[in-house]
Amino acid sequence: MRRIGLLSDTHSYLPENVFTHFADVDTILHAGDIGTMDVLLQLEKFKPTKAVYGNVDNYEIRMATKEVLIFEIEKVKIVMLHIGGSPPKYNVESKKIIEKETPHLFICGHSHILKVQFDKELQVLFMNPGACGNFGWHKVKTLIKFDINNDHIENLQVIELGKK
Repeated sequence: MRRIGLLSDTHSYLPENVFTHFADVDTILHAGDIGTMDVLLQLEKFKPTKAVYGNVDNYEIRMATKEVLIFEIEKVKIVMLHIGGSPPKYNVESKKIIEKETPHLFICGHSHILKVQFDKELQVLFMNPGACGNFGWHKVKTLIKFDINNDHIENLQVIELGKK
């Protein structure tokens, strides 16, 4: 079993309580708009981290990350990118990737809207952790924690970090 911490849209700001909430995770996933290399380096120093770059991320972050990550944790195939839309209105590229890769879990950020939904049509669990930073129109900073146990996603927790 692996405990996962998921966040997005830090926009150069990493709240201190992220470290408290992610103390028990095995892996951190960042779904883009990291903002600065300092944020990425803090996460990587704390826990193993997988990240994709977002539309606000500079050349340095883009060289250290990828636009799309396709990987497995235990027996769960995951596709993660920054701008993906959401069920049933994915953007064209995201839908193509989902249809081609047939992941169990599709993760994106960008919207600053926390959403977890099973897409019956594409048979994929969609997760967007909302926004964790201080930039954007969201009112509350959020992140998600969950377990991957063999081929199951379990014990999902939505965590509010407070007002931005």
